[in-house]
Amino acid sequence: MKLDLLSDVADLTAAIVDIESVSGDEEALADAVEEALRALPHLRVERIGQNVVARTELGRDERVVLAGHLDTVPLNGNLPSRVEGDRLYGCGTTDMKSGVAVQLRLAATVPEPNRDVTFVFYECEEIEAGRNGLKKLADTRPELLAGDFAVLLEPTTALIEGGCQGTLRVEVTARGERAHSARAWMGSNAIHTAGEILDVLRAYEPALPVVDGLEYHEGLNAVFVRGGVAGNVIPDECVVTVNYRYAPDKSLEQAEAYVREVFKGFEVRVTDGAPGARPGLTHPAASSFVSATGAEVRAKLGWTDVARFSALGVPAVNYGPGEPTLAHTRDEYVEIPLISDCERRMRGWLTGW
Repeated sequence: MKLDLLSDVADLTAAIVDIESVSGDEEALADAVEEALRALPHLRVERIGQNVVARTELGRDERVVLAGHLDTVPLNGNLPSRVEGDRLYGCGTTDMKSGVAVQLRLAATVPEPNRDVTFVFYECEEIEAGRNGLKKLADTRPELLAGDFAVLLEPTTALIEGGCQGTLRVEVTARGERAHSARAWMGSNAIHTAGEILDVLRAYEPALPVVDGLEYHEGLNAVFVRGGVAGNVIPDECVVTVNYRYAPDKSLEQAEAYVREVFKGFEVRVTDGAPGARPGLTHPAASSFVSATGAEVRAKLGWTDVARFSALGVPAVNYGPGEPTLAHTRDEYVEIPLISDCERRMRGWLTGW
């Protein structure tokens, strides 16, 4: 299916939504995006796997990166797309094909932006990190992601969300001693001891750090509990999996040290973690974006790929037309006026209008 990049941004969004692209099966959409971009003489286009990168090369003093993922979560009876009033329904409308449509419209209709632009369309954002297309580009072709500033067009309801939280998952283990449940006093019940772990979590008061002028809301929560041997055995082990969402004023190492201190006296094993990203809004390129769009700014509560840009030394924000609370739902939709609003504001930033 061919994409008409000169069509209305809402119609373009619908066309992109109707090209199924569940994670790992983005080839058809990547093909359509590549074909449409290669028809634009002002862009240099590269294809790496199911990732498409298009760049202006005008010799401007500043380069910005606009990035969006092509994949969606599995379908749930929500294709093809449909319009009801001012809402466009369908899988990926909000997360994040409306943002991708804004990227493509800007790529086609702003041939001489006031700063050089790199447009990145990547695969496998919705699944395990090892398959993430942006990660692959960062690992193998980091020069393609180089810039003074980056915008990830994730759903934010057209607000600017600065930086992102870090995330850490650990297993906190309570130990005991097995015994027959008829003679429980001869053992030590690890599940009962794990109550002390839950007491710590119940008593936790979330920190509200302010980073670069934005307030983040931290969280420390049990997400799994594993324990038990048999119906007549006192268990000798109980494991509580804890997720820590922390503000970007901490490094991953500092977050781990904090959690180990909180659960001092228990075994703590890290199972997964990713650093956050500071907002970086004091950078001139970021300040220019905030001023030009006039959008409200808030902290990003959650982890996004802006952290990958931050790791490369590129300050980044989240800004897109979708509504984040609708992502991955059966009745996912995007407000059509917000798509146009995002395109208009970003066009003004890139042209000075």
